[in-house]
Amino acid sequence: MLRCEWAGSEPSISYHDREWGVPVYDDMLLFEFLILEGAQAGLSWETILKKRDAYRIAFSNFDPVRIATYSQEDVERLLLNVGIVRNRLKVNSTVTNARAFLHIQQEFGTFSEYVWQFVNGAPIVNARISIADVPSSSAESDALSKDLLRRGFKFVGTTICYAFMQAVGMVNDHTVYCFRYAELAGNV
Repeated sequence: MLRCEWAGSEPSISYHDREWGVPVYDDMLLFEFLILEGAQAGLSWETILKKRDAYRIAFSNFDPVRIATYSQEDVERLLLNVGIVRNRLKVNSTVTNARAFLHIQQEFGTFSEYVWQFVNGAPIVNARISIADVPSSSAESDALSKDLLRRGFKFVGTTICYAFMQAVGMVNDHTVYCFRYAELAGNV
């Protein structure tokens, strides 16, 4: 079975085969991916995957309502948690982003409705031959990043937004030789 070149070992293989590029419309899962992609900045995705369960425990199972109420004491407690990336800016951004996320839900009804508008409500299906053909950003990720930043989000640059869009299936960047490409493109 051929898969994308970057998925060479666990936990990347399981993540690639089950989650990466699968369209997500659930607000809680979208929030989780947005936070994890921000936490990944400057690190490997494999590092974040290995810490994912610890993140779920530390951050109230990514419940934005609960995270939005975190105090400075909660932030200090999180900075002592060896299971997560203990970067003050990233931890603070999770609280900031939870609050901004709730504002978007109020305005649009769901975060899903908001975020999927950047791809006109349907996944962009690319035809990448190799991982070298995959860009780090796009016009859509530029637009999403710009709007999220305008709304007060942190750690949502265009590269992070593009990785988020790939993760939640807004963009299908599986290489054409990967068994998941056709499955997710609806060509099975």
